[in-house]
Amino acid sequence: MEQYNVTGMSCAACSARVEKAVGAVPGVESCSVSLLTNSMGVTGTASPADIIAAVENAGYGASQKGAGASSAAASVSEAEEALRDRETPKLRRRLFASLGVLVLLMYISMGHMMWSFPLPAFMEGDHVAMGLAQLLLAAVVMVINQRFFISGFRSLWHRAPNMDTLVALGSAASFLWSVYALFMMSGAVVRGDHAAVMQYMDEFYFESAAMILTLITVGKMLEARSKGRTTDALKGLMKLAPKTANLLRGGEEVTVPIEQVRPGDIFAVRPGENIPVDGVVVSGSSAVDESALTGESVPVDKQEGDSVSAATVNRSGFMTCRATRVGEDTTLSQIIRMVSDAAATKAPIAKIADRVSGVFVPVVIGVALVTTAVWLLLGREFAYALARGISVLVISCPCALGLATPVAIMVGNGLGAKNGVLFKTAVSLEEAGKAQIIALDKTGTITEGAPKVTDIVPAAGIVEELLLSSAYALEARSEHPLARAVVSEAEVRGLSAGEVRDFAALPGNGLSAVLDGKTLVGGSLKYISSLVSLSPEVREQADELAAQGKTPLLFARDGELLGIIAVADVIKEDSPEAIRELRGMGVRVVMLTGDNERTARAIGEQAGVDEVIAGVLPDGKEGVIRRLRELGKVVMVGDGINDAPALMRADIGIAIGAGTDVAIDAADVVLMHSRLTDVAAAVRLSRATLRNIHQNLFWAFFYNVIGIPLAAGVFISITGWQLSPMFGAAAMSLSSFCVVSNALRLNLFRLRDPSRDKPGKTVDEAAFRQAVSDIQKIFKEENKMTKTVKINGMMCGHCEMHVKKALEALDGVQSAEASHEKGTAVLQLSGSVSAEAVKAAVTEAGYEYIGME
Repeated sequence: MEQYNVTGMSCAACSARVEKAVGAVPGVESCSVSLLTNSMGVTGTASPADIIAAVENAGYGASQKGAGASSAAASVSEAEEALRDRETPKLRRRLFASLGVLVLLMYISMGHMMWSFPLPAFMEGDHVAMGLAQLLLAAVVMVINQRFFISGFRSLWHRAPNMDTLVALGSAASFLWSVYALFMMSGAVVRGDHAAVMQYMDEFYFESAAMILTLITVGKMLEARSKGRTTDALKGLMKLAPKTANLLRGGEEVTVPIEQVRPGDIFAVRPGENIPVDGVVVSGSSAVDESALTGESVPVDKQEGDSVSAATVNRSGFMTCRATRVGEDTTLSQIIRMVSDAAATKAPIAKIADRVSGVFVPVVIGVALVTTAVWLLLGREFAYALARGISVLVISCPCALGLATPVAIMVGNGLGAKNGVLFKTAVSLEEAGKAQIIALDKTGTITEGAPKVTDIVPAAGIVEELLLSSAYALEARSEHPLARAVVSEAEVRGLSAGEVRDFAALPGNGLSAVLDGKTLVGGSLKYISSLVSLSPEVREQADELAAQGKTPLLFARDGELLGIIAVADVIKEDSPEAIRELRGMGVRVVMLTGDNERTARAIGEQAGVDEVIAGVLPDGKEGVIRRLRELGKVVMVGDGINDAPALMRADIGIAIGAGTDVAIDAADVVLMHSRLTDVAAAVRLSRATLRNIHQNLFWAFFYNVIGIPLAAGVFISITGWQLSPMFGAAAMSLSSFCVVSNALRLNLFRLRDPSRDKPGKTVDEAAFRQAVSDIQKIFKEENKMTKTVKINGMMCGHCEMHVKKALEALDGVQSAEASHEKGTAVLQLSGSVSAEAVKAAVTEAGYEYIGME
C-alpha cells in the first residue's frame, strides 16, 4: 500500500470525492481516504504522478508519503510532521478575530434594537448608517473566514459540493439578501416611508451571515483539537524513536545519528538511556522497561544473548549490544507502520456513512431550495422563506457522518498499540469483536511451548535426588526435547551430571549408558517394562500421569527401578483465565493440536476449552478452520509461522507472542506478549470500538434526521418550533465535536477488565458440537493414513532430503516430511507399508531407525 498526504479536505463529502477520483485512475485496485489523518492509502499499479494528478483535478492537493526520505528516522519525522496539529492554531486566530468583530456587529444589530444600547452620535436615528456599519462588519468576518467560500465554491465548481459549500451558501445568501434589504430601505428613507424602513430593517441578516461563520469556526476548532487528540497514541510512539546511538569503534564510544547505525554495529547503553535499535546483548545485564512497546509495566531482565528493542529504556545496568535490525526494520518502526496503515484503511461499517456522505450535500442543497419554494407558495414573505432555507443549509452536517467511524478506529487502534495489541487494518479491529468461534493452537499458545518436569516419583527406597541425578547423567547426552526438560530441572536444583560411557539411543524409545560401572536405562513405560519387572502400582502411576497429558519417563539401574519423572508442555498460568473470559463473551473455544486424543483431552480439560480436535498436523489446521467457518465468524490464534495457512483462512488471524517479530504477514492482529488474555482483550477492545462507532453513527444520522426537518419548519404548525440560521449554525458546529468527543471516551476503556463482558452473537451449540464431532471423525480417518517415523542421525537439511527421498521411494508412501530438529519423518500413506520396509529404507540411507507410530 502506498500512502499519500491529502490537503484541502473539509468534510466526508471531500474524502468521498477524492476516493471516487483516485478509484477511477487505471491501475488503482483500492483507495481509502482518511479525513481524520488527511491521508490516503492506495493499492495497485498506478503511478504516483497519475494518482496525485487525479486528486488535484478533483480540487485538492496530494503528496506521496516518504518521498525523498533517506532513512527511517526521516520517515518517522515526516510522519510526525504530517500528524502535527496545524489547524487548531489557525482556527483559534480566526475565531478570536471573528469574535472581536462579531461583538461589535451584535451590539449594533441586536443590542441597540432589542435593549436600546447607546450608539455613536453619527448613527443615532440614521438607519442607513446602521445598515452600512453592519454590512462592513459582516464583510470583515466573511473576509476573515474566506476559506469557507474558497473551498465551498471551488468544490461546487468541480461538481462536488461539500460542507464548506453549505456554509458558504448559507452565509452568502444571508449577506446578499441583507444587502438587497439595505438598498430597499435606503429608497424607503428617501421616500420618507417609515413603515417600509422598519420592515426592511427587520429583514437584515448581516449578524446571521457573520454568526454562521463564527459558530462553524468554533465547531471546527473544537473538532480539530479533538481530532488531534485521537492520534496521540501514534504521535507518542513516534516520539519514542531515538535520534542518536553510542557506537563502540576502536575501543571508543562515538555518538552518531541513528540513521548511520548498521546491522552488526556494537552500541553501548547506560542506565536511563533509550535503546537506539533492535539488537542482542553482547555483554552486561540490566532490567529493561518495555512498557512503551508492550504495555507491560514490569521491567524485563536482560542478559547476554537476550534480544532488546528500539525505544525501550535501560533501567539499571550498563550493556553493550550488537545491532540486528535498524531503520524501518526495528520493532518500533513496524508498530508505527501498522498503526499508520490501519488509520489509512476503512472499516466495512464506514461504507454506509461514505455512501450517504457522497450524496448528502447535493441533497441538502435541494432540500433547502424546496423548503424556500414551499414557504413562498404557502404565502410567506421571501425573507421568512429564505431564513428557513438558510437554516437547512447550515444545520446539515456531513462531517459528523464522515468522522463517526475513523475517529473511533484511530482511538481504538492507538489504545491497542499502547497495550501491546496491534490491529493491522480497520477491518481487523471491527471484525475481531464479532468472533463466534476461536481456534487456539495448543503449543506456545495455550501451553508454554517447551516441556518441563512436572512430577518426580521415586521408587520405594530411592531418594528424589538420586533419581534426578541419575536421569540427568543419562539425558545430558541426548538432544531430545524431553531430555532437555530433565537436564534443565537438574541444573535449576544445582545437581551435577556424572560422566557416563557407552551411551546409546536404543530402538523402542529408550536410552542406555554406564555410570560408575552400573547400567542406567531410561525411556517409555513400554521400553522399560521390557527390561525391568514393574509392579501394578508403578504401571498405574504411569497411566495416571499419561491421562493428565504428561509423558512418564521411567529410569532403572542394573535392573532396579529408580522411579518416574513426568514431563509435559505445561499450560500457561493465564490460559484457563483467558479461556473463561472468552467463553464469558459467548465465544466457543476450540483447541487444535497434533497430540494424541488422550493427551489432548487432558490438556483441554485443564485449560477449560469447549472442544478439542486432536491429531491435527499444521497443514490440516487450515481445513479445520474452513469447516468451522461454515458455522460463524472464526478467529485463529497461533504463532503466526507454522500456523500461517490457518491464520490466513480464518476471518481474523491473531499471532500471539510475536515479541520483536511483529511483521507477520499471515496475521491480521499481532500481540506483543505470549499472554492468551490479550486475545480476550483484543476481542473486548474491538467490541467497545464497534459499540462506539454505532453510537457515533446513530448520533450523526439522528442529528440530521431531526435537525433538517426542524430547520425547514416542518414542526412549526405542530409545536410552533422555529429555528433561526444562527441556532442552526451552532447545532452544526457542535455535532462533529460531540462525535469526536464520544470517540475519545474510548481512551478510558479498560480492555483487560472482564467485569462488563456480555455474550455476543453465539453459534448454535448443537450445530457446533456436531460439526466438531464430524471434524474429529475425519481426522481420525486421516490419521490412520499418517505415520511418524523416529530416526537418529539426521544433522541438517541435506539429511532431511536423503531421508525424504528414500522413504518416498517406498510403495504406499505418498509423501514424507523429515525434520532433523525433531528426529522424525511424517509419512502420508496411500496404502499399507510395513515397519520392516521403512526400517530398511532408513538404514540403507545411512541413518538409525528408532521406531514408527
